[in-house]
Amino acid sequence: MSEWKKICLVNDIPVLGSRRVARPQGMDVAVFRNSEDKVFALLDRCPHKGGPLSQGIVHGESVACPLHNWNIGLGDGCAKAPDEGCTPKFAVQVTDGTVYLDAAELRSHALDLPKPLAGPALKATMA
Repeated sequence: MSEWKKICLVNDIPVLGSRRVARPQGMDVAVFRNSEDKVFALLDRCPHKGGPLSQGIVHGESVACPLHNWNIGLGDGCAKAPDEGCTPKFAVQVTDGTVYLDAAELRSHALDLPKPLAGPALKATMA
């Protein structure tokens, strides 16, 4: 049986938007809400170049990455053809308007993926 962690109310997530959930280890999780009030959760990292999906535009059951406009399925975390690759998804439960994520997944899922580097951090690794 899963232990669920309360994250927020559905109404705390903007329609066609997202909220970020910080974790003690690993990258943040992005929790999305579409126009039909369906809620999804993905690692906040595009499989292409690591763009922050939480800053993308939600449409239907997909989110467009803000860096290169890749469309990522909210239900499975996978890029839509012709693009390829997936980002990890997280289990979501909505009960009485409250959003919950699986506590075990938050502690352990996708901790091994490196954070994307850009800007000054990327230049420092290239020096």
